[in-house]
Amino acid sequence: MSNPSLPACAVLDAAEVAKPFRDELKLKVSSMIEKPLLVGFLGNDDPAARKYAKWTAKSCAEVGIRFELREVPRVELEDRIIDANADSSVHGIMVYYPCFGPSIDQYLQNVVAKEKDVEGLNFQFRYNMYHNIRFLDKEEKLKSTLPCTPLAVVKVLEHVAVYNPKLPFGNRLHGKHICVINRSEVVGRPLAAMLANDGAKVWSVDVDNVLIFSRGVGLKHRNHKVSESTQKLDEILPLCDVVISGVPSPSYKISTASLKEGVVAINFSSAENFEASVVERASFYIGSVGKVTVAMLERNLVRSVEYQLEQRTIASKVDK
Repeated sequence: MSNPSLPACAVLDAAEVAKPFRDELKLKVSSMIEKPLLVGFLGNDDPAARKYAKWTAKSCAEVGIRFELREVPRVELEDRIIDANADSSVHGIMVYYPCFGPSIDQYLQNVVAKEKDVEGLNFQFRYNMYHNIRFLDKEEKLKSTLPCTPLAVVKVLEHVAVYNPKLPFGNRLHGKHICVINRSEVVGRPLAAMLANDGAKVWSVDVDNVLIFSRGVGLKHRNHKVSESTQKLDEILPLCDVVISGVPSPSYKISTASLKEGVVAINFSSAENFEASVVERASFYIGSVGKVTVAMLERNLVRSVEYQLEQRTIASKVDK
């Protein structure tokens, strides 16, 4: 039963969260002489990937970004990505995964040139993210690219004031307990690391085990540490201020009764992981972060253009 003293649940629309970022993007792109070109490679028959590609194309057009979908046999993906890396007219590259499976897909993620990787999947970006290194340069002018969906979830949490802006950067989730149900290398594990790097205690749950991600003490970059947990999900959920789920199964449901009163509930799976009654217990609920993810993708693209311009400036100085 819900607590009548708590305010009614606010059901969030991802478009509402994405709007300020999209408005900023429109202004930035409108001032660019050459509009950024994002190339998406589709090498699978996944209907969800095709839907995401159409959604990306529509969103890019709305903010003035050029988008080109290149459908290729998956066995040609590597060569086509290399061609796009070398093409100066292409500013950003993304690939709709899965293509082959975890090991080969991870290889393809690193084939994409770092300066054109708008998904933040390149090894350097992933290393920086896990080690809480937020810039690519010593002068701290070029931000390291973060993966789009984890970053989208962070922006949702900022939107609903789970992050405390009165605390210093890197500690704005201090005291928050968060559960992330999913430990994929694309979303769940990076998200747990990012939240822990910002000061939260995070239970990272997958089908096999539970890990705890928490702030490391005295580490060079104040990055997170990971420890094993023997706790079960039904023991963890009542402790958590935020529950984030991304289980790609229509049959998987999180019991509303197991959730803490006033919880912030976020679903990033294509399947709905929360029971409909979640709105009776949550303070905020968002059933999809897709539109925020695309906004972060576009934001990463604009930063990639800035990064490429900086690299060209450096190269021209060296040539002289």
